[in-house]
Amino acid sequence: MAGRFCGVLALLAVFLSGLDASRPAINQELSNIFNELWTLDVNRMTPATDYTISVQGRANYVTQGSHVVTDRASQPLFSNVNEIKLQNITTFTRLMKLLDNYERSTGVAERVTTEEQTEMNLFLDAVLNTEVMKRAHRYLVSKGQSNSNLRIFKNQLRLIWFNLYHRKRNSALDSCGFEHVFVGETKSGSEIIGFHNWVQFYLQEKSTHLDYKGYKARDHDLPDHDDHVLNLQFSWHGLVKPVGSAFIGTSPEFEMALFTIVFLMNTERSTTVLVNVDQCQMELVVIRHGRSLGTAYPKLLSSNSRHVGHH
Repeated sequence: MAGRFCGVLALLAVFLSGLDASRPAINQELSNIFNELWTLDVNRMTPATDYTISVQGRANYVTQGSHVVTDRASQPLFSNVNEIKLQNITTFTRLMKLLDNYERSTGVAERVTTEEQTEMNLFLDAVLNTEVMKRAHRYLVSKGQSNSNLRIFKNQLRLIWFNLYHRKRNSALDSCGFEHVFVGETKSGSEIIGFHNWVQFYLQEKSTHLDYKGYKARDHDLPDHDDHVLNLQFSWHGLVKPVGSAFIGTSPEFEMALFTIVFLMNTERSTTVLVNVDQCQMELVVIRHGRSLGTAYPKLLSSNSRHVGHH
């Protein structure tokens, strides 16, 4: 099971996507390093062992800002998660400590207390201590994008992920890349922005602030309980995210490593790279906010491939 991430017919999908000239070509170099990181990700949770998801129904089309949505999933997305394991993995426990440090609404100033500063430092230390981030660091050094000095690299990660900036014009310092991607934010009281992390999804769902509405996919595409990327629809504190996407089960260091590499290897304001990670084809989207991260998320393209011969 371990090797099956999205289906063995991925090669067919690669061939078919080659016929679609509008899509960028597979970035082979990044695919290679990301697969190395995938293999090194010992903290990743295993589907059906460490957690169980039930994808249920396909979500309906909803316009951004609409609060009326048909629920195509009567059960939660996560039917269970091994919390004992989560509590025993340093990067996960330190991630969870950070999730309550932010103001949900954009336009509201973030006040960073000394305690929160310490939590952020401890989280970065834990991430830097993993084989995943060590390998990502070596790769970035080899590309001339990062300094081999660990302290300088840590400051670079802090600037990318935790530097506060104005997401709303003329407002307070109200946002940062980490908050946007891992925690989620609301804008003008009418829409959810960001929110691409499965641990936050699980915790918010468990505390009933969040309601999963169903998966988003192409017509013949049926996501599976062991997919590691999902496109989904949900409501959070009464607001609806028509289409969101997240890695499922992956460690925070894996996600940070991937997006940090895409961020540093490109200079455009908005970057989309097409990669194959463990037999699954996805786009990684990174949008910058100056020298920091505006947003970053995966977009599953072909889990499709595994059903090609099944209908």
